[in-house]
Amino acid sequence: MTATADFWFDPLCPWAWITSRWMLEVAQVRDVRTTWHVMSLAILNEGRAELSEQYRERMSRARGPVRICIAAEQQEGPDILLPLYTALGTRLHVQHRGREEGELEAVVGEALAEVGLPGSVAAAATSTEYDDALAASHHAGMDPVGGDVGTPVIHVDGRAIFGPVVTPAPRGEAAGRLWDGVLLCTGTEGFFELKRTRDQRPSFD
Repeated sequence: MTATADFWFDPLCPWAWITSRWMLEVAQVRDVRTTWHVMSLAILNEGRAELSEQYRERMSRARGPVRICIAAEQQEGPDILLPLYTALGTRLHVQHRGREEGELEAVVGEALAEVGLPGSVAAAATSTEYDDALAASHHAGMDPVGGDVGTPVIHVDGRAIFGPVVTPAPRGEAAGRLWDGVLLCTGTEGFFELKRTRDQRPSFD
């Protein structure tokens, strides 16, 4: 029987990007279907005084891409999210674009064109029109896993988890074995956490 995994992402998060590419590998070697959803790091971090100035600056730019993703979903349906996320993430993480002044807008325009969406969708970045839908999507993913984690978040078999956080994305059967381990952990009543300090930067190979 095909399993369903619900995956919440913010397109600016490099760790979510790597885990999302792992999920695509998992689908090639295990009977699982992933449904994609939008969360917002900006919403998650609202009011947190302990954030560094650099991270605050990043959060100030973070609402635009998630607003665009949720607008696309509202207009076109949920199937648009994976291709749009892939188009955005490839530019943001693989090509390392979008960090310079004005570059994020160019990245968004290219991504929208790649997936066949009109450039007018980009206007959602500075609009509050879809903020209620964004908040609903965010809380549907994040509330079950708790407020002290970020993205990626995966829901499977009625259980919500943060992670796995991994770099680079496992490929082939290695991806499948990690998925098997995730299911084993999440299927254990009372399981909460496996963790160690990250000592590598994200690798997009």
